[in-house]
Amino acid sequence: MSTLSEVKTIFLDYDGTLHDSLNLYAPAFRKAYRELVRHHGAKERTWSDEEISGFMGQTPSEMWASFGSSIGESAKKEASTLISREMKKGIDNGNAVLYKGALDTLETLKARGYALVFISNCKTYYMQAHTEQFGLDRYFDAMVCSQTYEGIERKADVLNQIKKDFEGPMAIVGDRHHDMEAGRENGLYTLAATYGFAKPGELNDADYSIESITDLKTLFK
Repeated sequence: MSTLSEVKTIFLDYDGTLHDSLNLYAPAFRKAYRELVRHHGAKERTWSDEEISGFMGQTPSEMWASFGSSIGESAKKEASTLISREMKKGIDNGNAVLYKGALDTLETLKARGYALVFISNCKTYYMQAHTEQFGLDRYFDAMVCSQTYEGIERKADVLNQIKKDFEGPMAIVGDRHHDMEAGRENGLYTLAATYGFAKPGELNDADYSIESITDLKTLFK
């Protein structure tokens, strides 16, 4: 049976794992929700950062499903477009913040010979904007977002599509249950980023846990 020391390929989630995305997402979400209240009859309320962080890592359909039928489909689409536009503005204004040591960790793992794969439920524009700002393509052998695979939203299914292109054993690092589910279903080691946006107990079944992205430098030598 293989061990973590034999891993050749590491799949990394982005938001909540490498990128502290609440800095971009929270103001964009609040602005979109105000528009839903103003124009689409949504119930006026105050959203805490903790509540908003619960949406991080979800696909758009999962996020909007939590609102049920109280908001119409066309309104949800308008709000999604507004969120994307505001987050892009935030990136362009330099408001995107990676976790401390993220790029150094990627550089170290790359230098040690690991194949690194970006895998996220984000949209294509988002992945491209962050790549431009942080030079992510210097570190990753491949970059994949769910929007790349039309009709496939589950990260587990996207991973199943692409894992054949990389050498095993493999591991996945992420901060939400989607990442752990993707790893388990595809036979990967699972590493839980406990500093991200998971709810209590959400990552309990991970093979390993890390308290900082820099912990990967110790685990993968």
